[in-house]
Amino acid sequence: MALRSVVWPSFYQDSIALMRVAEALKELPRVREAAALMGTPANHELLASAGLATPESKRAGVGDLILAVEAESEGAAEAALEAAKDLFAARRHELEQAVRVLPRTLDSALAHLPNANLVAISVPGPYAKFEAARALRRGLHVFLFSDNVPLADEVELKRLAVSRRLLCMGPDCGTAYLGGVGLGFANVVPRGRVGCVAASGTGLQAVVSHVAALEEGISHGIGVGGRDLSAEVGGVMTGLALEALAADSETLVVVLISKPPAPSVLGPLEAALAEVGKPVVACCLGEPPRLGGPVRWVTTLEDAAEAAVATRRGMPWTPRAFSDPRAIGARLARVRAETDRRGAGVFGLFTGGTLAHEARLLLEPLVGPVASNLGPGGEGSGHWILDLGADEFTVGRPHPMLDPEARAARVREAGRSAAIGVVLVDLVLGRAAHPNPAGPIAAAIRDARVRAAADGRSLVVVASVVGTAGDPQGLSRQIAALEAADADVLPSNAQAARFAALVVRPDLAPSLLGESP
Repeated sequence: MALRSVVWPSFYQDSIALMRVAEALKELPRVREAAALMGTPANHELLASAGLATPESKRAGVGDLILAVEAESEGAAEAALEAAKDLFAARRHELEQAVRVLPRTLDSALAHLPNANLVAISVPGPYAKFEAARALRRGLHVFLFSDNVPLADEVELKRLAVSRRLLCMGPDCGTAYLGGVGLGFANVVPRGRVGCVAASGTGLQAVVSHVAALEEGISHGIGVGGRDLSAEVGGVMTGLALEALAADSETLVVVLISKPPAPSVLGPLEAALAEVGKPVVACCLGEPPRLGGPVRWVTTLEDAAEAAVATRRGMPWTPRAFSDPRAIGARLARVRAETDRRGAGVFGLFTGGTLAHEARLLLEPLVGPVASNLGPGGEGSGHWILDLGADEFTVGRPHPMLDPEARAARVREAGRSAAIGVVLVDLVLGRAAHPNPAGPIAAAIRDARVRAAADGRSLVVVASVVGTAGDPQGLSRQIAALEAADADVLPSNAQAARFAALVVRPDLAPSLLGESP
Protein backbone atom coordinates (compact mmCIF):
# COMPACT_ATOMS: atom_id res chain seq x y z
CA MET A 1 0.00 0.00 0.00
CA ALA A 2 1.30 3.48 -0.94
CA LEU A 3 0.39 6.82 0.66
CA ARG A 4 1.36 9.95 -1.26
CA SER A 5 0.44 13.60 -0.87
CA VAL A 6 1.23 16.91 -2.49
CA VAL A 7 0.68 20.49 -1.30
CA TRP A 8 -0.19 23.30 -3.70
CA PRO A 9 0.67 26.60 -1.99
CA SER A 10 -1.87 29.47 -2.09
CA PHE A 11 -4.37 27.48 -4.15
CA TYR A 12 -7.75 28.10 -2.50
CA GLN A 13 -10.68 26.05 -3.81
CA ASP A 14 -14.25 25.93 -2.55
CA SER A 15 -15.68 22.84 -0.89
CA ILE A 16 -17.77 21.82 -3.91
CA ALA A 17 -14.72 21.67 -6.18
CA LEU A 18 -12.69 19.77 -3.57
CA MET A 19 -15.46 17.25 -2.96
CA ARG A 20 -15.86 16.52 -6.67
CA VAL A 21 -12.13 16.07 -7.22
CA ALA A 22 -11.84 13.72 -4.23
CA GLU A 23 -14.81 11.67 -5.48
CA ALA A 24 -13.28 11.41 -8.95
CA LEU A 25 -9.92 10.27 -7.54
CA LYS A 26 -11.57 7.56 -5.44
CA GLU A 27 -13.10 6.08 -8.60
CA LEU A 28 -9.69 5.60 -10.25
CA PRO A 29 -8.30 2.04 -10.53
CA ARG A 30 -6.39 0.78 -7.46
CA VAL A 31 -7.12 3.93 -5.43
CA ARG A 32 -8.44 3.06 -1.96
CA GLU A 33 -8.86 6.53 -0.46
CA ALA A 34 -8.35 10.15 -1.53
CA ALA A 35 -8.76 13.59 -0.01
CA ALA A 36 -8.66 17.12 -1.39
CA LEU A 37 -8.72 19.63 1.46
CA MET A 38 -7.52 23.06 2.41
CA GLY A 39 -4.83 23.07 5.13
CA THR A 40 -7.03 24.25 8.02
CA PRO A 41 -6.41 22.90 11.54
CA ALA A 42 -9.65 20.92 11.37
CA ASN A 43 -8.63 19.35 8.07
CA HIS A 44 -5.22 18.38 9.43
CA GLU A 45 -7.06 16.53 12.22
CA LEU A 46 -9.34 14.92 9.65
CA LEU A 47 -6.40 13.69 7.56
CA ALA A 48 -4.69 12.31 10.64
CA SER A 49 -7.80 10.45 11.79
CA ALA A 50 -8.22 8.98 8.29
CA GLY A 51 -4.60 7.85 8.20
CA LEU A 52 -3.83 10.14 5.25
CA ALA A 53 -1.47 12.62 6.94
CA THR A 54 2.12 12.78 5.69
CA PRO A 55 5.11 14.96 6.58
CA GLU A 56 4.36 17.00 3.44
CA SER A 57 0.68 17.55 4.27
CA LYS A 58 1.47 18.60 7.85
CA ARG A 59 3.37 21.63 6.56
CA ALA A 60 0.38 23.03 4.65
CA GLY A 61 -1.16 26.33 5.76
CA VAL A 62 -4.82 27.39 5.69
CA GLY A 63 -4.51 28.78 2.15
CA ASP A 64 -2.73 25.70 0.78
CA LEU A 65 -4.43 22.80 -0.99
CA ILE A 66 -3.60 19.26 0.19
CA LEU A 67 -4.07 16.28 -2.12
CA ALA A 68 -3.63 12.91 -0.42
CA VAL A 69 -4.01 9.48 -2.01
CA GLU A 70 -3.78 5.96 -0.63
CA ALA A 71 -3.41 3.42 -3.44
CA GLU A 72 -2.33 -0.16 -4.02
CA SER A 73 1.00 0.93 -5.49
CA GLU A 74 3.30 3.92 -5.85
CA GLY A 75 2.43 4.10 -9.52
CA ALA A 76 -1.31 4.22 -8.86
CA ALA A 77 -0.86 6.95 -6.23
CA GLU A 78 1.28 9.05 -8.58
CA ALA A 79 -1.22 8.58 -11.40
CA ALA A 80 -4.03 9.80 -9.15
CA LEU A 81 -2.12 12.94 -8.15
CA GLU A 82 -1.43 13.65 -11.83
CA ALA A 83 -5.12 13.12 -12.59
CA ALA A 84 -5.98 15.76 -9.98
CA LYS A 85 -4.09 18.36 -12.01
CA ASP A 86 -6.21 17.54 -15.04
CA LEU A 87 -9.42 17.71 -12.99
CA PHE A 88 -8.67 21.18 -11.64
CA ALA A 89 -7.60 22.34 -15.10
CA ALA A 90 -10.84 21.04 -16.59
CA ARG A 91 -12.85 22.85 -13.91
CA ARG A 92 -11.12 26.13 -14.66
CA HIS A 93 -11.76 25.62 -18.37
CA GLU A 94 -15.46 25.08 -17.68
CA LEU A 95 -15.60 28.29 -15.67
CA GLU A 96 -13.82 30.23 -18.40
CA GLN A 97 -16.30 28.92 -20.97
CA ALA A 98 -19.28 29.76 -18.75
CA VAL A 99 -18.39 33.40 -18.07
CA ARG A 100 -16.69 36.20 -19.96
CA VAL A 101 -14.00 36.72 -17.34
CA LEU A 102 -12.79 35.26 -14.06
CA PRO A 103 -11.94 38.32 -11.93
CA ARG A 104 -9.56 37.86 -9.02
CA THR A 105 -10.63 40.92 -7.03
CA LEU A 106 -13.79 42.88 -6.29
CA ASP A 107 -12.42 45.86 -8.19
CA SER A 108 -11.76 43.83 -11.33
CA ALA A 109 -15.25 42.28 -11.10
CA LEU A 110 -16.84 45.73 -10.90
CA ALA A 111 -14.77 46.85 -13.86
CA HIS A 112 -16.53 44.19 -15.94
CA LEU A 113 -19.95 44.60 -14.27
CA PRO A 114 -20.12 48.27 -13.25
CA ASN A 115 -23.90 48.14 -12.72
CA ALA A 116 -23.79 45.18 -10.30
CA ASN A 117 -25.48 45.87 -6.96
CA LEU A 118 -24.82 42.59 -5.09
CA VAL A 119 -21.80 40.44 -4.32
CA ALA A 120 -21.87 36.79 -3.23
CA ILE A 121 -19.06 35.91 -0.83
CA SER A 122 -17.90 32.37 -0.03
CA VAL A 123 -14.47 32.48 1.60
CA PRO A 124 -13.26 30.92 4.88
CA GLY A 125 -14.99 32.56 7.85
CA PRO A 126 -11.97 34.40 9.27
CA TYR A 127 -11.55 36.29 5.97
CA ALA A 128 -15.23 37.04 5.32
CA LYS A 129 -15.35 40.31 7.24
CA PHE A 130 -12.66 41.95 5.10
CA GLU A 131 -14.32 41.06 1.80
CA ALA A 132 -17.87 41.86 2.95
CA ALA A 133 -16.87 45.23 4.41
CA ARG A 134 -15.17 46.19 1.13
CA ALA A 135 -18.35 45.33 -0.78
CA LEU A 136 -20.61 47.27 1.58
CA ARG A 137 -18.37 50.34 1.38
CA ARG A 138 -18.69 50.13 -2.40
CA GLY A 139 -22.49 50.29 -2.06
CA LEU A 140 -23.14 46.61 -2.78
CA HIS A 141 -25.62 44.34 -1.07
CA VAL A 142 -23.91 41.23 0.33
CA PHE A 143 -24.93 37.57 0.18
CA LEU A 144 -22.54 36.08 2.75
CA PHE A 145 -22.48 32.31 2.26
CA SER A 146 -19.39 31.85 4.48
CA ASP A 147 -19.85 30.07 7.80
CA ASN A 148 -17.70 30.09 10.93
CA VAL A 149 -17.67 33.91 10.88
CA PRO A 150 -16.97 35.37 14.37
CA LEU A 151 -20.02 36.93 16.00
CA ALA A 152 -18.22 40.24 16.54
CA ASP A 153 -17.50 40.42 12.81
CA GLU A 154 -21.18 39.85 12.01
CA VAL A 155 -22.25 42.66 14.35
CA GLU A 156 -19.76 45.06 12.78
CA LEU A 157 -20.76 44.14 9.23
CA LYS A 158 -24.47 44.52 9.86
CA ARG A 159 -24.09 47.87 11.56
CA LEU A 160 -22.16 49.04 8.53
CA ALA A 161 -24.82 47.65 6.20
CA VAL A 162 -27.72 49.27 8.05
CA SER A 163 -25.92 52.63 8.10
CA ARG A 164 -25.81 52.44 4.30
CA ARG A 165 -29.31 50.89 3.89
CA LEU A 166 -27.80 47.76 2.35
CA LEU A 167 -28.63 44.09 2.89
CA CYS A 168 -26.01 41.92 4.54
CA MET A 169 -27.56 38.48 4.16
CA GLY A 170 -25.75 36.08 6.47
CA PRO A 171 -23.23 34.96 7.50
CA ASP A 172 -23.97 31.29 6.88
CA CYS A 173 -26.77 32.37 4.56
CA GLY A 174 -27.55 29.35 2.43
CA THR A 175 -30.47 30.67 0.39
CA ALA A 176 -32.02 33.91 -0.82
CA TYR A 177 -34.30 35.14 -3.61
CA LEU A 178 -34.05 38.67 -4.92
CA GLY A 179 -36.27 39.79 -7.76
CA GLY A 180 -36.96 36.21 -8.74
CA VAL A 181 -33.27 35.23 -8.82
CA GLY A 182 -32.25 32.44 -6.45
CA LEU A 183 -28.92 32.59 -4.64
CA GLY A 184 -27.12 29.69 -2.98
CA PHE A 185 -29.12 26.52 -2.39
CA ALA A 186 -32.20 27.86 -4.16
CA ASN A 187 -35.17 25.82 -5.25
CA VAL A 188 -36.79 26.59 -8.59
CA VAL A 189 -39.93 28.51 -7.65
CA PRO A 190 -42.20 30.83 -9.63
CA ARG A 191 -42.20 34.59 -9.19
CA GLY A 192 -45.18 35.75 -7.15
CA ARG A 193 -46.50 37.95 -4.38
CA VAL A 194 -45.32 36.24 -1.18
CA GLY A 195 -42.21 37.80 0.38
CA CYS A 196 -40.14 36.04 3.04
CA VAL A 197 -37.60 36.98 5.68
CA ALA A 198 -35.78 33.93 7.05
CA ALA A 199 -32.78 32.99 9.14
CA SER A 200 -30.58 31.41 6.53
CA GLY A 201 -31.47 28.42 4.40
CA THR A 202 -33.56 25.30 4.75
CA GLY A 203 -36.44 26.96 6.59
CA LEU A 204 -36.80 29.40 3.71
CA GLN A 205 -36.47 26.56 1.20
CA ALA A 206 -39.19 24.56 2.93
CA VAL A 207 -41.63 27.50 2.92
CA VAL A 208 -41.04 28.65 -0.66
CA SER A 209 -41.22 25.05 -1.97
CA HIS A 210 -44.54 24.52 -0.21
CA VAL A 211 -45.82 27.85 -1.51
CA ALA A 212 -44.88 26.71 -5.01
CA ALA A 213 -46.67 23.38 -4.48
CA LEU A 214 -49.79 25.42 -3.66
CA GLU A 215 -49.36 27.20 -7.02
CA GLU A 216 -48.29 30.55 -5.65
CA GLY A 217 -44.97 32.33 -6.08
CA ILE A 218 -42.27 34.29 -4.29
CA SER A 219 -41.44 37.97 -4.73
CA HIS A 220 -38.29 38.00 -2.58
CA GLY A 221 -36.78 35.73 0.06
CA ILE A 222 -34.25 37.55 2.22
CA GLY A 223 -31.95 35.43 4.38
CA VAL A 224 -30.51 37.24 7.38
CA GLY A 225 -28.40 34.53 9.06
CA GLY A 226 -29.23 32.34 12.02
CA ARG A 227 -27.85 34.76 14.63
CA ASP A 228 -29.60 37.93 13.50
CA LEU A 229 -32.30 37.74 16.19
CA SER A 230 -29.77 37.11 18.94
CA ALA A 231 -29.26 39.68 21.68
CA GLU A 232 -25.81 40.50 20.32
CA VAL A 233 -26.92 41.26 16.75
CA GLY A 234 -30.29 42.68 17.78
CA GLY A 235 -32.33 41.77 14.71
CA VAL A 236 -30.99 44.72 12.73
CA MET A 237 -31.04 42.95 9.36
CA THR A 238 -34.47 41.42 9.98
CA GLY A 239 -35.80 44.93 10.60
CA LEU A 240 -34.24 46.26 7.39
CA ALA A 241 -35.55 43.28 5.38
CA LEU A 242 -39.08 43.83 6.69
CA GLU A 243 -38.87 47.49 5.69
CA ALA A 244 -37.77 46.46 2.21
CA LEU A 245 -40.70 44.07 1.76
CA ALA A 246 -43.13 46.63 3.17
CA ALA A 247 -41.99 49.10 0.51
CA ASP A 248 -42.01 46.55 -2.33
CA SER A 249 -45.10 46.87 -4.56
CA GLU A 250 -44.70 43.26 -5.78
CA THR A 251 -45.07 41.82 -2.25
CA LEU A 252 -48.62 41.44 -0.95
CA VAL A 253 -48.05 38.98 1.94
CA VAL A 254 -44.99 38.82 4.21
CA VAL A 255 -43.72 35.68 6.00
CA LEU A 256 -41.17 35.68 8.82
CA ILE A 257 -39.33 32.39 9.49
CA SER A 258 -36.94 32.04 12.41
CA LYS A 259 -36.07 30.38 15.66
CA PRO A 260 -37.21 32.18 18.82
CA PRO A 261 -35.70 35.67 19.07
CA ALA A 262 -33.80 36.70 22.18
CA PRO A 263 -36.10 38.25 24.83
CA SER A 264 -34.52 41.66 24.29
CA VAL A 265 -35.28 41.44 20.56
CA LEU A 266 -38.84 40.08 20.74
CA GLY A 267 -40.53 43.39 21.57
CA PRO A 268 -38.87 45.40 18.79
CA LEU A 269 -39.52 42.52 16.37
CA GLU A 270 -43.24 42.46 17.15
CA ALA A 271 -43.37 46.22 16.64
CA ALA A 272 -41.59 45.92 13.29
CA LEU A 273 -44.00 43.19 12.15
CA ALA A 274 -46.99 45.30 13.13
CA GLU A 275 -45.65 48.24 11.10
CA VAL A 276 -45.28 46.33 7.83
CA GLY A 277 -48.73 47.48 6.72
CA LYS A 278 -49.44 44.24 4.86
CA PRO A 279 -50.72 40.83 5.98
CA VAL A 280 -47.93 39.11 7.95
CA VAL A 281 -47.49 35.44 8.89
CA ALA A 282 -44.87 34.79 11.58
CA CYS A 283 -43.32 31.41 12.32
CA CYS A 284 -40.74 31.69 15.11
CA LEU A 285 -40.18 28.00 15.79
CA GLY A 286 -40.54 27.40 19.51
CA GLU A 287 -42.11 30.76 20.23
CA PRO A 288 -45.73 30.40 21.47
CA PRO A 289 -48.19 31.80 18.90
CA ARG A 290 -50.08 34.95 19.78
CA LEU A 291 -53.80 35.39 19.27
CA GLY A 292 -55.26 38.55 17.77
CA GLY A 293 -53.39 41.53 16.44
CA PRO A 294 -52.22 42.28 12.90
CA VAL A 295 -49.81 39.31 12.69
CA ARG A 296 -50.88 35.69 12.21
CA TRP A 297 -48.59 33.46 14.28
CA VAL A 298 -48.13 29.79 13.32
CA THR A 299 -46.00 26.96 14.72
CA THR A 300 -44.59 25.07 11.70
CA LEU A 301 -42.99 25.83 8.35
CA GLU A 302 -45.80 24.03 6.55
CA ASP A 303 -48.37 26.14 8.38
CA ALA A 304 -46.47 29.32 7.45
CA ALA A 305 -46.72 28.50 3.74
CA GLU A 306 -50.35 27.42 3.89
CA ALA A 307 -51.43 30.42 5.98
CA ALA A 308 -49.62 32.81 3.62
CA VAL A 309 -51.27 31.33 0.53
CA ALA A 310 -54.69 31.30 2.19
CA THR A 311 -54.22 34.93 3.17
CA ARG A 312 -53.15 35.82 -0.36
CA ARG A 313 -56.34 34.21 -1.70
CA GLY A 314 -58.61 35.60 1.01
CA MET A 315 -59.55 32.11 2.18
CA PRO A 316 -60.04 30.69 5.69
CA TRP A 317 -57.39 28.36 7.04
CA THR A 318 -56.85 26.25 10.16
CA PRO A 319 -53.78 24.15 11.06
CA ARG A 320 -53.94 20.35 10.96
CA ALA A 321 -51.59 17.59 12.08
CA PHE A 322 -51.80 15.61 8.82
CA SER A 323 -53.11 16.53 5.40
CA ASP A 324 -54.57 13.01 4.97
CA PRO A 325 -55.22 11.33 8.35
CA ARG A 326 -56.78 8.25 6.74
CA ALA A 327 -53.65 7.55 4.68
CA ILE A 328 -51.49 8.05 7.76
CA GLY A 329 -53.60 5.55 9.67
CA ALA A 330 -53.08 3.00 6.88
CA ARG A 331 -49.31 3.60 6.93
CA LEU A 332 -49.22 3.16 10.69
CA ALA A 333 -51.15 -0.11 10.48
CA ARG A 334 -48.70 -1.44 7.90
CA VAL A 335 -45.70 -0.49 10.04
CA ARG A 336 -47.16 -2.10 13.15
CA ALA A 337 -47.82 -5.30 11.20
CA GLU A 338 -44.11 -5.75 10.35
CA THR A 339 -42.98 -6.85 13.79
CA ASP A 340 -43.38 -5.92 17.44
CA ARG A 341 -39.63 -6.06 17.96
CA ARG A 342 -38.47 -2.53 17.35
CA GLY A 343 -36.39 -0.02 19.26
CA ALA A 344 -38.21 2.74 21.10
CA GLY A 345 -35.91 5.60 20.03
CA VAL A 346 -36.24 8.17 17.26
CA PHE A 347 -32.94 9.13 15.63
CA GLY A 348 -33.07 12.22 13.40
CA LEU A 349 -30.28 12.97 10.91
CA PHE A 350 -30.83 16.34 9.28
CA THR A 351 -29.08 18.45 6.66
CA GLY A 352 -31.17 21.49 7.54
CA GLY A 353 -30.73 23.21 10.91
CA THR A 354 -34.18 24.81 10.87
CA LEU A 355 -35.77 21.50 9.90
CA ALA A 356 -33.91 19.74 12.71
CA HIS A 357 -35.05 22.38 15.20
CA GLU A 358 -38.66 22.09 14.05
CA ALA A 359 -38.58 18.28 14.32
CA ARG A 360 -37.23 18.43 17.87
CA LEU A 361 -39.92 20.92 18.91
CA LEU A 362 -42.66 18.70 17.50
CA LEU A 363 -41.29 15.45 18.90
CA GLU A 364 -40.70 16.48 22.51
CA PRO A 365 -44.37 17.01 23.49
CA LEU A 366 -45.16 13.63 21.90
CA VAL A 367 -42.28 11.31 22.90
CA GLY A 368 -40.50 13.19 25.69
CA PRO A 369 -37.08 14.88 25.86
CA VAL A 370 -34.92 14.71 22.74
CA ALA A 371 -31.13 15.09 22.92
CA SER A 372 -29.53 17.18 20.21
CA ASN A 373 -26.54 19.24 19.13
CA LEU A 374 -29.04 22.09 18.76
CA GLY A 375 -28.99 22.78 22.49
CA PRO A 376 -28.87 21.16 25.94
CA GLY A 377 -31.37 18.69 27.33
CA GLY A 378 -32.66 15.23 26.58
CA GLU A 379 -29.50 13.23 27.31
CA GLY A 380 -30.30 9.64 28.16
CA SER A 381 -33.84 9.92 26.77
CA GLY A 382 -33.26 7.50 23.89
CA HIS A 383 -34.22 10.07 21.25
CA TRP A 384 -31.69 12.12 19.26
CA ILE A 385 -31.79 14.86 16.63
CA LEU A 386 -28.56 15.84 14.87
CA ASP A 387 -28.13 18.87 12.63
CA LEU A 388 -25.32 17.60 10.40
CA GLY A 389 -25.03 21.00 8.75
CA ALA A 390 -23.89 22.64 12.01
CA ASP A 391 -20.45 24.22 12.14
CA GLU A 392 -18.91 21.37 14.12
CA PHE A 393 -19.65 19.00 11.22
CA THR A 394 -18.73 21.35 8.35
CA VAL A 395 -15.44 22.99 9.38
CA GLY A 396 -13.12 22.17 6.48
CA ARG A 397 -15.47 19.65 4.89
CA PRO A 398 -18.50 19.77 2.55
CA HIS A 399 -21.98 20.50 3.86
CA PRO A 400 -24.20 17.37 3.82
CA MET A 401 -26.35 19.01 1.12
CA LEU A 402 -23.24 18.82 -1.08
CA ASP A 403 -21.93 15.43 0.03
CA PRO A 404 -24.52 12.96 1.41
CA GLU A 405 -22.03 10.15 2.10
CA ALA A 406 -21.26 11.07 5.73
CA ARG A 407 -24.95 11.06 6.59
CA ALA A 408 -25.44 7.81 4.69
CA ALA A 409 -22.79 6.23 6.93
CA ARG A 410 -24.73 7.34 10.01
CA VAL A 411 -27.95 5.84 8.61
CA ARG A 412 -26.13 2.51 8.23
CA GLU A 413 -24.86 2.76 11.81
CA ALA A 414 -28.44 3.25 13.02
CA GLY A 415 -29.31 -0.17 11.62
CA ARG A 416 -26.90 -1.72 14.14
CA SER A 417 -28.55 -0.13 17.19
CA ALA A 418 -31.25 -2.11 18.93
CA ALA A 419 -32.35 1.09 20.69
CA ILE A 420 -33.39 2.87 17.48
CA GLY A 421 -36.83 2.18 16.07
CA VAL A 422 -37.19 5.12 13.70
CA VAL A 423 -34.65 7.02 11.61
CA LEU A 424 -35.94 10.45 10.61
CA VAL A 425 -34.29 12.24 7.67
CA ASP A 426 -34.79 15.26 5.48
CA LEU A 427 -33.78 15.63 1.84
CA VAL A 428 -33.22 19.15 0.52
CA LEU A 429 -33.10 19.71 -3.24
CA GLY A 430 -32.30 22.77 -5.31
CA ARG A 431 -29.63 24.37 -7.40
CA ALA A 432 -26.09 23.85 -6.07
CA ALA A 433 -27.15 20.86 -3.95
CA HIS A 434 -25.98 17.30 -4.66
CA PRO A 435 -27.36 16.09 -8.04
CA ASN A 436 -28.87 12.92 -6.55
CA PRO A 437 -29.00 13.02 -2.75
CA ALA A 438 -31.60 10.25 -2.58
CA GLY A 439 -29.22 7.74 -4.18
CA PRO A 440 -26.69 7.34 -1.33
CA ILE A 441 -29.37 7.73 1.34
CA ALA A 442 -31.64 5.12 -0.24
CA ALA A 443 -28.75 2.66 -0.46
CA ALA A 444 -27.95 3.29 3.21
CA ILE A 445 -31.60 2.80 4.17
CA ARG A 446 -31.62 -0.61 2.49
CA ASP A 447 -28.42 -1.63 4.27
CA ALA A 448 -29.70 -0.42 7.65
CA ARG A 449 -33.00 -2.26 7.31
CA VAL A 450 -31.25 -5.47 6.25
CA ARG A 451 -28.92 -5.21 9.25
CA ALA A 452 -31.82 -4.68 11.63
CA ALA A 453 -33.75 -7.58 10.08
CA ALA A 454 -30.75 -9.85 10.60
CA ASP A 455 -31.17 -9.17 14.32
CA GLY A 456 -34.91 -9.84 14.13
CA ARG A 457 -35.77 -6.17 14.42
CA SER A 458 -37.75 -3.74 12.33
CA LEU A 459 -36.32 -0.33 11.46
CA VAL A 460 -38.65 2.36 10.12
CA VAL A 461 -37.24 5.24 8.07
CA VAL A 462 -39.37 8.37 7.79
CA ALA A 463 -38.43 11.11 5.35
CA SER A 464 -39.55 14.43 3.96
CA VAL A 465 -38.27 16.10 0.80
CA VAL A 466 -37.92 19.86 0.37
CA GLY A 467 -38.06 20.68 -3.32
CA THR A 468 -40.12 21.54 -6.36
CA ALA A 469 -40.93 19.91 -9.69
CA GLY A 470 -38.54 22.32 -11.36
CA ASP A 471 -35.50 21.42 -9.26
CA PRO A 472 -32.65 19.77 -11.20
CA GLN A 473 -32.71 16.63 -9.02
CA GLY A 474 -36.36 15.97 -9.90
CA LEU A 475 -38.72 16.00 -6.91
CA SER A 476 -40.72 12.97 -8.01
CA ARG A 477 -37.55 10.97 -8.81
CA GLN A 478 -36.08 11.66 -5.39
CA ILE A 479 -39.27 10.66 -3.60
CA ALA A 480 -39.55 7.50 -5.71
CA ALA A 481 -35.96 6.51 -4.87
CA LEU A 482 -36.62 6.81 -1.14
CA GLU A 483 -39.91 4.94 -1.37
CA ALA A 484 -38.22 2.16 -3.36
CA ALA A 485 -35.97 1.70 -0.32
CA ASP A 486 -39.11 1.33 1.85
CA ALA A 487 -38.86 4.76 3.42
CA ASP A 488 -42.12 6.43 4.40
CA VAL A 489 -42.04 9.82 2.68
CA LEU A 490 -44.37 12.45 4.18
CA PRO A 491 -45.48 15.73 2.56
CA SER A 492 -43.64 17.95 5.05
CA ASN A 493 -41.05 17.90 7.80
CA ALA A 494 -43.75 18.51 10.42
CA GLN A 495 -45.85 15.57 9.23
CA ALA A 496 -42.75 13.35 9.11
CA ALA A 497 -41.88 14.19 12.72
CA ARG A 498 -45.42 13.48 13.88
CA PHE A 499 -45.49 10.17 12.00
CA ALA A 500 -42.16 9.17 13.58
CA ALA A 501 -43.76 9.82 16.97
CA LEU A 502 -46.74 7.67 16.03
CA VAL A 503 -44.50 4.75 15.14
CA VAL A 504 -42.93 4.62 18.60
CA ARG A 505 -46.09 5.83 20.37
CA PRO A 506 -49.13 4.38 18.52
CA ASP A 507 -51.27 5.37 21.50
CA LEU A 508 -51.03 8.94 20.14
CA ALA A 509 -53.29 8.03 17.21
CA PRO A 510 -56.53 9.26 18.81
CA SER A 511 -55.12 12.75 19.40
CA LEU A 512 -53.20 13.06 16.12
CA LEU A 513 -55.52 11.17 13.78
CA GLY A 514 -58.84 11.40 15.55
CA GLU A 515 -59.26 7.63 15.49
CA SER A 516 -58.36 4.55 17.50
CA PRO A 517 -54.78 3.26 17.26
